[in-house]
Amino acid sequence: MKSLFKALPTDSQFYRRLTLVCYPALLLYVIVLKTLLSPSEFLPVGMALVMFVTPLLFPLKGILQGNPYTHAWANFILMIYFLHGFTTLYTHWHQWYFAAIEIVLTTGAFIGATYYARYRGRELGLSLKKQMGNAGGR
Repeated sequence: MKSLFKALPTDSQFYRRLTLVCYPALLLYVIVLKTLLSPSEFLPVGMALVMFVTPLLFPLKGILQGNPYTHAWANFILMIYFLHGFTTLYTHWHQWYFAAIEIVLTTGAFIGATYYARYRGRELGLSLKKQMGNAGGR
């Protein structure tokens, strides 16, 4: 298993490109999915777009600008779509291909954003400071 991780690139630009491919593709896919491919049975199209597209718009500027911090917290938003994809896979198994596309795009964006934040943060000298002592209120 360790040899698999050695084969992965450690260049932040690879992961930036992965994020820049998958994240906007996920955004466009959600728009097309909710308007044309599989509109909601319960929500008007406008409301579905607001609910499903708006969260993806919050980190978009920072992702396009290459901000490692934004890439890191965008993963919290991506998890919504990851869970939505798996829920759709379970509840609407006859439309498994829609869920699979969402899961693949979300996974690509998640991996890209995670490793871009990690490697670009190192390149910029950013890090989380370890707090020593007084751990746990002792």
